[in-house]
Amino acid sequence: MNELRIENQSRRDFLKAGAGLTLALYLPAGAALAAVGKGGAEPFAPNAFVRIGADSSVTVVAKHLEMGQGTYTGLATLVAEELDADWAQVRVEGAPADVKRYANLGWGIQGTGGSSAIANSFEQMRQAGATARAMLVTAAAQRWNVAPETITVRQGVVSAGGALKASFGELAAAAAALPVPEKVALKSPRDFVYIGKRAPRKDSRAKITGQAIFTQDIRLSHMLVAVVAHPPRFGAKPKSFDAAAAKAVRGVADVVAIPSGVAVLAADFWSAKKGRDALKVDWDEAAAFRLGTAEILRQYQDLLDQPGASARKDGDAAAALAAAPKRLTADFSFPYLAHASMEPLNCVVRLGPDICEVWNGEQFQTVDQGSIAAVLGLKPEQVKLNMLYAGGSFGRRANPQSDYILEAVHIAKAIGGKAPVKLVWTREDDMRGGYYRPLYLHRLTAALDAAGKPVAWSHRVVGQSIMTGTAMEGGMVKDGVDRTSVEGAANLPYAIANIAVDLHSPRLGVPVQWWRSVGSTHTGFSTETFIDELAKAAGSDPVQFRRALLTAQPRHLAALDLAAAKAGWWSPLAPGKAGERRGRGVAVHESFNTVVAQVADVTVKADGSFRVDRVVCAVDCGIAVNPDVIRAQMEGGIGFGLTAALYGEITLKDGHVEQGNFPDYPLLKIGEMPVVEVHIVDSTANPTGVGEPAVPVIAPAVANALFAATGQRLRQLPLRLA
Repeated sequence: MNELRIENQSRRDFLKAGAGLTLALYLPAGAALAAVGKGGAEPFAPNAFVRIGADSSVTVVAKHLEMGQGTYTGLATLVAEELDADWAQVRVEGAPADVKRYANLGWGIQGTGGSSAIANSFEQMRQAGATARAMLVTAAAQRWNVAPETITVRQGVVSAGGALKASFGELAAAAAALPVPEKVALKSPRDFVYIGKRAPRKDSRAKITGQAIFTQDIRLSHMLVAVVAHPPRFGAKPKSFDAAAAKAVRGVADVVAIPSGVAVLAADFWSAKKGRDALKVDWDEAAAFRLGTAEILRQYQDLLDQPGASARKDGDAAAALAAAPKRLTADFSFPYLAHASMEPLNCVVRLGPDICEVWNGEQFQTVDQGSIAAVLGLKPEQVKLNMLYAGGSFGRRANPQSDYILEAVHIAKAIGGKAPVKLVWTREDDMRGGYYRPLYLHRLTAALDAAGKPVAWSHRVVGQSIMTGTAMEGGMVKDGVDRTSVEGAANLPYAIANIAVDLHSPRLGVPVQWWRSVGSTHTGFSTETFIDELAKAAGSDPVQFRRALLTAQPRHLAALDLAAAKAGWWSPLAPGKAGERRGRGVAVHESFNTVVAQVADVTVKADGSFRVDRVVCAVDCGIAVNPDVIRAQMEGGIGFGLTAALYGEITLKDGHVEQGNFPDYPLLKIGEMPVVEVHIVDSTANPTGVGEPAVPVIAPAVANALFAATGQRLRQLPLRLA
């Protein structure tokens, strides 16, 4: 992997470029605020979305983290489309932390998550490209003394008539001297050149060749590498420690206490780890969490018998259940889950007298910037965050407590800022460090009338709130209901007259936070397997049963019909080998304003093991900005969801996390990945999210297929046949 050495920060000012046009936009309210200076060594402003160099290079400044999901490519596509740039001349770099210019328009703070990057940037980035194009056209019109409407722009070339031509770079300085138009027209979809077409990803080459810069590649002068001895149980803290043996390890430079544990600093990672192995720490466990998974489940089971805070109430579900001729009840169990990103948590911090500079795969700029400033007694603007690539996150790097970042800051502070610090978590640190997808129990009860139509639906959820205790609690927790705990349940799309959804949010000492697809990770499974149970009880085909309940949901119907048609739902599966049983299952779910339907084919072997053979996925995500990226995200989400469906489980015993690495928290292997077909529903609506919506759908589709093959209803994840 490429290593980036930084000796002089002036060489790393990623906002410096050659002479040319820099366009700064702040568009939350729809207005473009910009100031353009004449060409020179310095661009006119550091807060640009678009920068055009004298060499005709087009730099797109991305406010969203690239962690493998294709954000850099999507944002660049939007700019290139309206700018009419040549795709080869476009490059992307991460934006600095600056909430005034780079806020996530859906949140009001700067950050990446919730499958929101393209959805909230669609108009903003197109406006940025269109404004830059308009200024280039005006500059050309003035130079050639022609009317602007006679000028065309194609593939990075501005032309008029047949003879007059100029590159972006040739016009950049002149364009920079012009006033920025307050309003520009955007293209009609019929004129799109890039949107809706395949374009090579902007991060692929750098990653393939090892030139991409991740946190582990950063090496500053005199930098020390730190690892931290964390307490063996959540809630414990260091009482005292003996650093003698650790300091005797060659390469170890220092050992310091910080709020989250004891840090060992050394010249390199291996020396720091060996030092930590030799460190002796006496832990204060007076406030430590000591329950195991079995005890937690017993507490949760008691809550299933008690009404919770109401999240939805349509009609009178209790009365309808009591009066109906047929009732079904099912309990579901979901374990804690680790994020298990390929790149464990890491961060580089350098302290100066009045500044803190950070390098990492930065996902939560505004929260992290404020948290760091509070620890150091600085103003947020004195904290500079350099956003690098991240090797996955699945929500973990957007930690509401800024946990691992503050850990690095505390270490740098503890040594008086005498050296930059690179904090590195091992896989075991990462797996046992908490902030899991919460453990949940669900109870669903439903009733069918004499004709087999659902007339009542009751859904109770028990699990920790991921929003309580965070800065988002005020907006996300109302009347005792964390909206993320019941999303996918409280907005059940099926036409049932009487629906009740309630929630218990017990408080435990296990740190939790969002995990890829958040509440839908569990609600999607319980609702979509239970609706299958109702279809069976009604004697109806699972697809037809859903269709009858989705007549008022055209997007759900379109995705469901497309997946069923492409999967050959109405044709029988080919038989398996001797002793094998085969089954096909379906699920459809909406998350992040995107509807995904999947049909899974499975084969169950004679020994009870099974494999997922094929998955057909249909997605309605509005306008498909980059169809290839959408397909990749559906495929990746299916693989990620299958890992959770087949293996994912964090368990505790006497407060100790029992898993530590991939041997006891396995991920899906490439040979286990089914054949996946992705079909995108045609749409003219604005884009919606694609990073997460495939995840919740695969587990119920597989569980329903396993029922079709074996007759067993599976109500617990990970899936295990009896």
